[in-house]
Amino acid sequence: QVQLVESGGASVQAGGSLRLSCAASGYTDSSNYMGWFRQAPGKEREGVASIYIGGGFTSYADSVKGRFTISQDSAKNTVYLQMNSLKPEDTAVYYCAAGRRNYYTWLSLSVSARAYDYWGQGTQVTVSS
Repeated sequence: QVQLVESGGASVQAGGSLRLSCAASGYTDSSNYMGWFRQAPGKEREGVASIYIGGGFTSYADSVKGRFTISQDSAKNTVYLQMNSLKPEDTAVYYCAAGRRNYYTWLSLSVSARAYDYWGQGTQVTVSS
């Protein structure tokens, strides 16, 4: 099992920045990739960004490309999501997730929730205009 704990959520004004953190513990060697998802009230969960741990390959949803950056600190078993130029539509609960599938599966399903096996509890991000 892998436990994931997110932190860093806050309320910010549009145009501001936040950095979310996701600390992984437990059998972390079983996870090949980690990702960030978000869910706004009344909407489906949306994949935001993902990173394949072994090679540091990244993937982003079109809605956040150029504004969000996912990174990892392998020594700390932590993944980060740097969010810049935040917009009100970025308001959501942000979830960290980890998956066990291989690289080729990740290539096609990197921001799809069905590719992930472990989930954190989420952290709230609110962006006001």
